[in-house]
Amino acid sequence: MDNDVKLHIVMFPWMAFGHMIPFLQLSKCLAKKGHHISFLSTPRNLQRLPKIPPSLSSNIDLVELHLPPNENLPENAEATADLPMDKLPYLKDAIDDVKRPLFALLERLSPDFIIHDFNSHWVPRIADKFGVSCVFFSTFNAAMLAFMGPLSMWLDVETRRTLPEHFTVPPKWIPFPSTVAYRLHELERFMQTDNNASSSSVSDAQRIGLIVQECQFIAIRSCTELEPDYLRLLEELHRKPVLPVGMLHPSTQEDNTSNGHDNWEDGKWLDEQERSSVVYVAFGTEVALTKEQVHEIAIGLEQSQLPFIWALRRPPVLPDDLDMLPSGFEDRIRGQGIIHMGWVAQHRILAHDSVGGFLTHAGWGSIVESLGFGKAMIMLPMIGDQPLNARLMEEKGIAIEVERNDKDGSFTRDGVCKALRFTMVEKEGEELRAKARDMRRVFGDKRSQGEYVDGFVRYLKDHMQQKRLS
Repeated sequence: MDNDVKLHIVMFPWMAFGHMIPFLQLSKCLAKKGHHISFLSTPRNLQRLPKIPPSLSSNIDLVELHLPPNENLPENAEATADLPMDKLPYLKDAIDDVKRPLFALLERLSPDFIIHDFNSHWVPRIADKFGVSCVFFSTFNAAMLAFMGPLSMWLDVETRRTLPEHFTVPPKWIPFPSTVAYRLHELERFMQTDNNASSSSVSDAQRIGLIVQECQFIAIRSCTELEPDYLRLLEELHRKPVLPVGMLHPSTQEDNTSNGHDNWEDGKWLDEQERSSVVYVAFGTEVALTKEQVHEIAIGLEQSQLPFIWALRRPPVLPDDLDMLPSGFEDRIRGQGIIHMGWVAQHRILAHDSVGGFLTHAGWGSIVESLGFGKAMIMLPMIGDQPLNARLMEEKGIAIEVERNDKDGSFTRDGVCKALRFTMVEKEGEELRAKARDMRRVFGDKRSQGEYVDGFVRYLKDHMQQKRLS
Protein backbone atom coordinates (compact mmCIF):
# COMPACT_ATOMS: atom_id res chain seq x y z
CA MET A 1 0.00 0.00 0.00
CA ASP A 2 1.14 3.55 -0.73
CA ASN A 3 3.21 4.98 2.13
CA ASP A 4 1.17 8.19 1.91
CA VAL A 5 -2.06 6.39 2.79
CA LYS A 6 -3.16 7.25 6.31
CA LEU A 7 -5.16 4.84 8.42
CA HIS A 8 -8.00 5.53 10.85
CA ILE A 9 -7.63 3.34 13.93
CA VAL A 10 -9.95 2.97 16.92
CA MET A 11 -8.17 2.09 20.20
CA PHE A 12 -10.29 0.39 22.87
CA PRO A 13 -8.31 -0.61 26.00
CA TRP A 14 -9.48 -2.38 29.14
CA MET A 15 -10.13 0.15 31.89
CA ALA A 16 -6.97 -0.44 33.91
CA PHE A 17 -4.15 2.07 33.80
CA GLY A 18 -1.64 -0.71 33.10
CA HIS A 19 -3.58 -1.23 29.86
CA MET A 20 -4.72 2.28 28.98
CA ILE A 21 -1.20 3.75 29.22
CA PRO A 22 0.45 1.37 26.69
CA PHE A 23 -2.57 1.75 24.39
CA LEU A 24 -2.04 5.51 24.57
CA GLN A 25 1.70 5.13 23.96
CA LEU A 26 1.03 3.02 20.87
CA SER A 27 -1.55 5.60 19.78
CA LYS A 28 1.05 8.35 19.97
CA CYS A 29 3.54 6.27 17.98
CA LEU A 30 0.96 5.75 15.24
CA ALA A 31 -0.18 9.38 15.33
CA LYS A 32 3.41 10.56 14.82
CA LYS A 33 3.33 8.72 11.50
CA GLY A 34 0.25 10.65 10.43
CA HIS A 35 -2.43 8.06 11.19
CA HIS A 36 -5.67 9.15 12.85
CA ILE A 37 -6.53 7.63 16.22
CA SER A 38 -9.90 7.53 17.98
CA PHE A 39 -9.11 6.57 21.59
CA LEU A 40 -12.14 5.24 23.50
CA SER A 41 -12.61 5.31 27.25
CA THR A 42 -14.85 6.78 29.90
CA PRO A 43 -14.84 10.52 30.65
CA ARG A 44 -13.08 10.16 34.01
CA ASN A 45 -10.41 7.84 32.63
CA LEU A 46 -9.67 10.19 29.74
CA GLN A 47 -9.21 13.04 32.21
CA ARG A 48 -6.73 10.99 34.26
CA LEU A 49 -4.54 9.92 31.33
CA PRO A 50 -1.36 11.84 30.40
CA LYS A 51 -2.12 14.84 28.24
CA ILE A 52 -1.78 14.50 24.47
CA PRO A 53 1.15 16.65 23.26
CA PRO A 54 0.03 19.59 21.10
CA SER A 55 1.98 18.26 18.12
CA LEU A 56 -0.25 15.15 18.05
CA SER A 57 -3.58 16.56 19.18
CA SER A 58 -4.91 16.86 15.62
CA ASN A 59 -4.32 13.14 15.04
CA ILE A 60 -5.71 11.77 18.33
CA ASP A 61 -9.36 12.16 19.27
CA LEU A 62 -10.31 11.21 22.82
CA VAL A 63 -13.80 9.72 22.47
CA GLU A 64 -16.00 9.41 25.53
CA LEU A 65 -17.72 6.09 26.08
CA HIS A 66 -20.24 6.25 28.92
CA LEU A 67 -20.78 3.20 31.09
CA PRO A 68 -24.43 2.32 31.72
CA PRO A 69 -25.59 2.48 35.37
CA ASN A 70 -24.63 -0.57 37.40
CA GLU A 71 -25.97 -0.95 40.92
CA ASN A 72 -22.94 -3.03 41.93
CA LEU A 73 -20.42 -0.30 41.06
CA PRO A 74 -19.68 2.70 43.31
CA GLU A 75 -20.21 6.15 41.84
CA ASN A 76 -17.32 7.33 39.60
CA ALA A 77 -15.78 3.84 39.51
CA GLU A 78 -14.52 3.72 35.94
CA ALA A 79 -11.17 1.92 36.31
CA THR A 80 -9.79 -1.05 38.21
CA ALA A 81 -7.85 1.34 40.47
CA ASP A 82 -11.21 2.59 41.79
CA LEU A 83 -12.35 -0.83 42.97
CA PRO A 84 -11.47 -3.68 45.32
CA MET A 85 -10.71 -7.01 43.66
CA ASP A 86 -14.14 -8.53 44.33
CA LYS A 87 -15.86 -5.71 42.41
CA LEU A 88 -13.84 -6.06 39.19
CA PRO A 89 -16.27 -8.51 37.54
CA TYR A 90 -18.95 -5.81 37.66
CA LEU A 91 -16.70 -3.43 35.73
CA LYS A 92 -16.40 -6.13 33.07
CA ASP A 93 -20.18 -6.45 33.09
CA ALA A 94 -20.43 -2.70 32.53
CA ILE A 95 -18.01 -2.89 29.59
CA ASP A 96 -20.07 -5.73 28.13
CA ASP A 97 -23.06 -3.38 28.19
CA VAL A 98 -21.49 -0.80 25.84
CA LYS A 99 -22.06 -2.90 22.72
CA ARG A 100 -24.72 -0.55 21.38
CA PRO A 101 -22.67 2.68 21.83
CA LEU A 102 -19.66 0.98 20.22
CA PHE A 103 -21.83 -0.20 17.32
CA ALA A 104 -22.97 3.41 16.77
CA LEU A 105 -19.39 4.69 17.00
CA LEU A 106 -18.05 2.25 14.42
CA GLU A 107 -20.95 3.08 12.13
CA ARG A 108 -20.17 6.81 12.44
CA LEU A 109 -16.36 6.65 12.38
CA SER A 110 -15.87 3.96 9.67
CA PRO A 111 -12.32 3.12 10.84
CA ASP A 112 -9.89 0.81 9.05
CA PHE A 113 -8.99 -1.08 12.24
CA ILE A 114 -10.06 -1.46 15.83
CA ILE A 115 -7.22 -2.35 18.20
CA HIS A 116 -8.77 -3.73 21.37
CA ASP A 117 -7.95 -5.43 24.64
CA PHE A 118 -8.49 -8.87 26.14
CA ASN A 119 -11.82 -8.27 27.88
CA SER A 120 -14.17 -7.17 25.08
CA HIS A 121 -14.70 -10.56 23.48
CA TRP A 122 -17.72 -9.29 21.55
CA VAL A 123 -15.84 -6.59 19.61
CA PRO A 124 -14.84 -8.75 16.59
CA ARG A 125 -18.46 -9.72 15.93
CA ILE A 126 -19.58 -6.07 15.87
CA ALA A 127 -16.57 -4.97 13.82
CA ASP A 128 -17.27 -7.64 11.25
CA LYS A 129 -20.66 -6.07 10.50
CA PHE A 130 -18.83 -2.96 9.23
CA GLY A 131 -15.93 -4.78 7.56
CA VAL A 132 -13.50 -3.42 10.19
CA SER A 133 -10.43 -5.54 10.87
CA CYS A 134 -9.66 -6.41 14.50
CA VAL A 135 -6.26 -6.48 16.19
CA PHE A 136 -5.88 -7.89 19.69
CA PHE A 137 -3.20 -5.78 21.40
CA SER A 138 -1.77 -7.76 24.30
CA THR A 139 -0.28 -5.68 27.10
CA PHE A 140 0.87 -9.02 28.53
CA ASN A 141 4.16 -10.53 27.33
CA ALA A 142 4.48 -13.55 25.05
CA ALA A 143 5.65 -15.88 27.83
CA MET A 144 2.43 -15.30 29.77
CA LEU A 145 0.19 -15.87 26.73
CA ALA A 146 2.18 -18.95 25.70
CA PHE A 147 1.83 -20.36 29.23
CA MET A 148 -1.94 -20.11 28.81
CA GLY A 149 -1.69 -22.48 25.87
CA PRO A 150 -3.68 -23.18 22.68
CA LEU A 151 -7.29 -22.07 22.35
CA SER A 152 -8.62 -25.42 23.52
CA MET A 153 -7.16 -24.67 26.95
CA TRP A 154 -9.08 -21.40 27.07
CA LEU A 155 -12.40 -22.31 25.50
CA ASP A 156 -12.97 -26.05 25.88
CA VAL A 157 -14.32 -26.84 29.34
CA GLU A 158 -13.31 -30.51 29.07
CA THR A 159 -9.64 -29.82 28.27
CA ARG A 160 -9.16 -26.71 30.40
CA ARG A 161 -6.61 -27.01 33.22
CA THR A 162 -8.21 -27.05 36.67
CA LEU A 163 -5.76 -28.76 39.06
CA PRO A 164 -2.90 -26.95 40.85
CA GLU A 165 -0.30 -29.30 39.41
CA HIS A 166 -1.31 -28.10 35.92
CA PHE A 167 -0.05 -24.61 36.72
CA THR A 168 2.99 -25.15 38.94
CA VAL A 169 5.18 -26.56 36.15
CA PRO A 170 5.86 -25.28 32.63
CA PRO A 171 3.16 -26.75 30.33
CA LYS A 172 3.90 -29.58 27.91
CA TRP A 173 3.49 -27.39 24.81
CA ILE A 174 6.54 -25.26 25.70
CA PRO A 175 9.31 -27.19 23.88
CA PHE A 176 12.31 -25.34 25.33
CA PRO A 177 13.66 -24.97 28.90
CA SER A 178 11.43 -22.66 30.93
CA THR A 179 10.81 -21.74 34.57
CA VAL A 180 7.66 -19.73 33.83
CA ALA A 181 4.98 -21.22 36.09
CA TYR A 182 2.97 -20.39 39.17
CA ARG A 183 3.77 -21.34 42.74
CA LEU A 184 1.23 -22.95 45.02
CA HIS A 185 0.47 -19.86 47.06
CA GLU A 186 -0.20 -17.84 43.87
CA LEU A 187 -2.77 -20.20 42.40
CA GLU A 188 -5.66 -19.35 44.70
CA ARG A 189 -5.52 -15.68 43.70
CA PHE A 190 -4.97 -16.50 40.04
CA MET A 191 -7.91 -18.88 39.84
CA GLN A 192 -10.08 -16.55 41.92
CA THR A 193 -9.28 -13.68 39.53
CA ASP A 194 -10.29 -15.80 36.54
CA ASN A 195 -13.38 -17.37 38.03
CA ASN A 196 -14.68 -14.58 40.26
CA ALA A 197 -17.41 -13.61 37.85
CA SER A 198 -20.91 -12.41 38.48
CA SER A 199 -23.78 -14.33 36.97
CA SER A 200 -23.55 -12.54 33.61
CA SER A 201 -19.76 -12.41 33.30
CA VAL A 202 -17.46 -14.48 31.13
CA SER A 203 -14.16 -15.67 32.63
CA ASP A 204 -10.93 -13.94 31.62
CA ALA A 205 -9.68 -17.13 29.95
CA GLN A 206 -12.81 -17.32 27.81
CA ARG A 207 -12.59 -13.63 26.94
CA ILE A 208 -8.99 -13.88 25.73
CA GLY A 209 -9.69 -17.15 23.96
CA LEU A 210 -12.64 -15.74 22.01
CA ILE A 211 -10.69 -12.64 21.02
CA VAL A 212 -7.62 -14.59 19.90
CA GLN A 213 -9.90 -16.90 17.93
CA GLU A 214 -11.73 -14.10 16.09
CA CYS A 215 -9.15 -11.31 15.64
CA GLN A 216 -7.20 -10.97 12.38
CA PHE A 217 -3.84 -10.90 14.14
CA ILE A 218 -2.17 -10.26 17.50
CA ALA A 219 0.00 -7.29 18.43
CA ILE A 220 2.06 -7.64 21.58
CA ARG A 221 4.08 -5.32 23.81
CA SER A 222 7.36 -7.17 23.50
CA CYS A 223 10.43 -7.60 21.31
CA THR A 224 12.45 -10.47 19.87
CA GLU A 225 15.57 -9.44 21.78
CA LEU A 226 13.84 -10.39 25.03
CA GLU A 227 11.67 -13.45 24.31
CA PRO A 228 12.16 -14.77 20.75
CA ASP A 229 11.25 -18.36 21.63
CA TYR A 230 7.95 -17.40 23.27
CA LEU A 231 6.96 -15.13 20.39
CA ARG A 232 7.57 -17.90 17.83
CA LEU A 233 5.70 -20.41 19.99
CA LEU A 234 2.72 -18.06 20.35
CA GLU A 235 2.40 -17.81 16.58
CA GLU A 236 2.54 -21.61 16.27
CA LEU A 237 -0.07 -22.12 19.01
CA HIS A 238 -2.62 -19.72 17.51
CA ARG A 239 -1.76 -20.12 13.81
CA LYS A 240 -2.01 -16.43 13.08
CA PRO A 241 0.47 -13.55 12.89
CA VAL A 242 1.94 -12.30 16.17
CA LEU A 243 3.51 -8.86 15.78
CA PRO A 244 5.74 -7.38 18.51
CA VAL A 245 5.29 -3.60 18.57
CA GLY A 246 8.29 -3.00 20.85
CA MET A 247 8.34 -2.12 24.52
CA LEU A 248 6.72 1.36 24.17
CA HIS A 249 9.06 2.73 26.82
CA PRO A 250 8.62 6.40 27.81
CA SER A 251 12.27 7.19 27.02
CA THR A 252 11.67 6.25 23.38
CA GLN A 253 8.79 8.73 23.13
CA GLU A 254 9.61 12.28 22.10
CA ASP A 255 7.07 13.57 24.58
CA ASN A 256 7.29 12.73 28.27
CA THR A 257 4.47 14.83 29.63
CA SER A 258 4.16 15.17 33.37
CA ASN A 259 0.36 15.02 33.29
CA GLY A 260 0.19 18.45 34.86
CA HIS A 261 2.50 17.58 37.78
CA ASP A 262 5.31 20.01 37.01
CA ASN A 263 6.38 20.66 40.60
CA TRP A 264 8.57 17.62 41.06
CA GLU A 265 9.61 17.83 44.69
CA ASP A 266 11.51 14.52 44.70
CA GLY A 267 14.07 15.77 42.19
CA LYS A 268 16.02 17.87 44.67
CA TRP A 269 16.19 15.05 47.23
CA LEU A 270 17.33 12.58 44.57
CA ASP A 271 20.02 14.99 43.41
CA GLU A 272 21.51 14.83 46.91
CA GLN A 273 21.81 11.02 46.93
CA GLU A 274 24.74 8.96 45.66
CA ARG A 275 24.58 7.43 42.20
CA SER A 276 22.56 4.16 42.00
CA SER A 277 21.97 4.17 45.77
CA VAL A 278 18.20 4.72 45.97
CA VAL A 279 15.47 2.07 45.87
CA TYR A 280 12.17 3.06 44.29
CA VAL A 281 9.20 1.12 45.74
CA ALA A 282 5.80 0.86 44.04
CA PHE A 283 3.17 -1.84 43.52
CA GLY A 284 1.04 -0.35 40.76
CA THR A 285 -2.56 0.78 40.72
CA GLU A 286 -4.27 -2.59 41.28
CA VAL A 287 -2.31 -4.36 44.02
CA ALA A 288 -3.87 -3.74 47.43
CA LEU A 289 -1.30 -4.64 50.07
CA THR A 290 -2.54 -5.75 53.47
CA LYS A 291 -1.48 -3.84 56.55
CA GLU A 292 0.75 -6.77 57.55
CA GLN A 293 2.48 -6.76 54.15
CA VAL A 294 3.02 -3.01 54.36
CA HIS A 295 4.63 -3.44 57.78
CA GLU A 296 7.03 -6.15 56.62
CA ILE A 297 8.06 -4.08 53.58
CA ALA A 298 8.46 -0.96 55.72
CA ILE A 299 10.68 -2.58 58.35
CA GLY A 300 12.63 -4.38 55.61
CA LEU A 301 13.35 -1.04 53.97
CA GLU A 302 14.35 0.45 57.29
CA GLN A 303 16.68 -2.46 58.09
CA SER A 304 18.32 -2.29 54.66
CA GLN A 305 19.64 1.20 55.51
CA LEU A 306 19.19 2.11 51.84
CA PRO A 307 17.66 5.42 50.79
CA PHE A 308 14.23 4.92 49.22
CA ILE A 309 11.16 6.54 47.66
CA TRP A 310 7.94 4.61 48.28
CA ALA A 311 4.73 5.25 46.33
CA LEU A 312 2.27 3.65 48.75
CA ARG A 313 -1.27 3.27 47.43
CA ARG A 314 -4.09 3.16 49.94
CA PRO A 315 -6.60 0.41 49.02
CA PRO A 316 -10.00 1.92 48.08
CA VAL A 317 -11.77 -0.11 50.78
CA LEU A 318 -9.74 1.32 53.68
CA PRO A 319 -10.76 4.48 55.54
CA ASP A 320 -8.55 7.52 55.00
CA ASP A 321 -7.72 7.85 58.68
CA LEU A 322 -6.31 4.33 59.04
CA ASP A 323 -2.56 4.47 59.55
CA MET A 324 -1.07 1.70 57.40
CA LEU A 325 2.55 2.25 58.49
CA PRO A 326 4.23 0.84 61.62
CA SER A 327 4.15 3.05 64.69
CA GLY A 328 7.01 5.55 64.66
CA PHE A 329 8.22 4.43 61.23
CA GLU A 330 8.03 7.81 59.54
CA ASP A 331 10.05 9.43 62.33
CA ARG A 332 12.72 6.72 62.24
CA ILE A 333 13.27 6.88 58.46
CA ARG A 334 13.28 10.67 58.22
CA GLY A 335 16.29 11.44 56.02
CA GLN A 336 16.52 7.85 54.79
CA GLY A 337 13.32 7.70 52.77
CA ILE A 338 10.31 9.50 51.32
CA ILE A 339 6.75 8.13 51.35
CA HIS A 340 4.02 9.30 48.96
CA MET A 341 0.39 8.31 49.35
CA GLY A 342 -0.63 9.67 45.95
CA TRP A 343 0.62 10.18 42.42
CA VAL A 344 4.37 10.12 41.72
CA ALA A 345 6.35 10.83 38.56
CA GLN A 346 7.44 7.19 38.21
CA HIS A 347 9.31 7.50 34.91
CA ARG A 348 11.18 10.57 36.20
CA ILE A 349 12.17 8.77 39.40
CA LEU A 350 13.38 5.67 37.54
CA ALA A 351 15.27 7.81 35.05
CA HIS A 352 17.26 9.55 37.80
CA ASP A 353 20.91 8.54 38.15
CA SER A 354 20.64 8.13 41.93
CA VAL A 355 18.04 5.35 41.58
CA GLY A 356 19.61 1.92 41.29
CA GLY A 357 16.79 -0.52 41.97
CA PHE A 358 13.03 -1.02 41.93
CA LEU A 359 11.02 -3.03 44.47
CA THR A 360 8.00 -3.90 42.35
CA HIS A 361 4.93 -6.11 41.99
CA ALA A 362 6.28 -7.28 38.61
CA GLY A 363 3.52 -5.77 36.52
CA TRP A 364 4.63 -5.82 32.88
CA GLY A 365 4.40 -2.05 32.51
CA SER A 366 6.60 -1.48 35.56
CA ILE A 367 9.14 -4.05 34.33
CA VAL A 368 9.32 -2.35 30.94
CA GLU A 369 9.77 1.04 32.54
CA SER A 370 12.43 -0.17 34.98
CA LEU A 371 14.60 -1.98 32.45
CA GLY A 372 14.27 0.82 29.91
CA PHE A 373 16.25 2.86 32.42
CA GLY A 374 18.59 -0.04 33.27
CA LYS A 375 17.42 -0.49 36.88
CA ALA A 376 17.71 -3.81 38.70
CA MET A 377 14.51 -5.23 40.18
CA ILE A 378 13.44 -6.84 43.43
CA MET A 379 10.08 -8.49 42.86
CA LEU A 380 7.06 -9.24 45.04
CA PRO A 381 4.41 -10.49 42.57
CA MET A 382 0.84 -10.54 43.86
CA ILE A 383 -1.87 -11.21 41.27
CA GLY A 384 -2.65 -12.19 37.68
CA ASP A 385 0.28 -12.33 35.30
CA GLN A 386 2.75 -10.84 37.80
CA PRO A 387 4.15 -14.20 39.07
CA LEU A 388 4.82 -15.34 35.48
CA ASN A 389 6.51 -12.03 34.69
CA ALA A 390 8.69 -12.47 37.76
CA ARG A 391 9.75 -15.99 36.71
CA LEU A 392 10.64 -14.71 33.23
CA MET A 393 12.78 -11.88 34.61
CA GLU A 394 14.51 -14.19 37.06
CA GLU A 395 15.05 -16.69 34.25
CA LYS A 396 16.79 -13.92 32.28
CA GLY A 397 19.00 -13.11 35.27
CA ILE A 398 17.88 -9.48 35.48
CA ALA A 399 15.83 -9.59 38.70
CA ILE A 400 15.33 -11.56 41.91
CA GLU A 401 12.29 -12.31 44.03
CA VAL A 402 11.83 -11.81 47.74
CA GLU A 403 11.79 -15.20 49.48
CA ARG A 404 8.27 -16.34 50.41
CA ASN A 405 6.48 -19.18 52.13
CA ASP A 406 5.32 -21.46 49.32
CA LYS A 407 2.09 -22.41 51.09
CA ASP A 408 0.67 -19.02 52.06
CA GLY A 409 2.91 -16.53 50.20
CA SER A 410 3.95 -14.73 53.34
CA PHE A 411 7.27 -12.91 53.44
CA THR A 412 9.33 -11.33 56.19
CA ARG A 413 11.11 -8.05 56.77
CA ASP A 414 14.37 -9.98 56.86
CA GLY A 415 13.62 -11.44 53.43
CA VAL A 416 12.86 -7.98 52.05
CA CYS A 417 16.07 -6.58 53.53
CA LYS A 418 18.14 -9.48 52.22
CA ALA A 419 16.82 -9.11 48.65
CA LEU A 420 17.32 -5.34 48.71
CA ARG A 421 20.90 -5.56 49.94
CA PHE A 422 21.79 -8.29 47.43
CA THR A 423 20.38 -6.32 44.51
CA MET A 424 21.68 -2.91 45.47
CA VAL A 425 25.04 -3.20 47.19
CA GLU A 426 26.43 -6.71 47.69
CA LYS A 427 29.23 -7.95 45.47
CA GLU A 428 27.25 -11.09 44.59
CA GLY A 429 24.57 -8.93 43.00
CA GLU A 430 26.86 -7.17 40.54
CA GLU A 431 26.07 -9.58 37.69
CA LEU A 432 22.37 -8.87 38.11
CA ARG A 433 22.99 -5.12 38.15
CA ALA A 434 25.14 -5.37 35.02
CA LYS A 435 22.51 -7.36 33.12
CA ALA A 436 19.84 -4.83 34.09
CA ARG A 437 22.04 -1.99 32.82
CA ASP A 438 22.55 -3.87 29.55
CA MET A 439 18.79 -4.12 29.02
CA ARG A 440 18.62 -0.35 28.70
CA ARG A 441 20.20 -0.72 25.26
CA VAL A 442 17.24 -2.91 24.23
CA PHE A 443 14.20 -1.51 26.03
CA GLY A 444 15.26 2.13 25.86
CA ASP A 445 16.78 2.33 22.37
CA LYS A 446 14.65 4.71 20.34
CA ARG A 447 15.84 3.56 16.91
CA SER A 448 15.46 -0.21 17.34
CA GLN A 449 12.17 0.11 19.22
CA GLY A 450 10.86 2.47 16.54
CA GLU A 451 11.54 -0.20 13.92
CA TYR A 452 8.96 -2.46 15.60
CA VAL A 453 6.28 0.21 15.22
CA ASP A 454 7.36 0.75 11.59
CA GLY A 455 6.96 -2.97 10.93
CA PHE A 456 3.55 -2.98 12.58
CA VAL A 457 2.37 -0.09 10.39
CA ARG A 458 3.63 -1.84 7.24
CA TYR A 459 1.67 -4.94 8.24
CA LEU A 460 -1.50 -2.91 8.79
CA LYS A 461 -1.15 -1.32 5.35
CA ASP A 462 -0.41 -4.63 3.64
CA HIS A 463 -3.45 -6.15 5.32
CA MET A 464 -5.63 -3.30 4.08
CA GLN A 465 -4.30 -3.66 0.52
CA GLN A 466 -4.94 -7.42 0.47
CA LYS A 467 -8.41 -6.87 1.89
CA ARG A 468 -9.28 -4.36 -0.83
CA LEU A 469 -7.91 -6.59 -3.60
CA SER A 470 -9.97 -9.53 -2.35
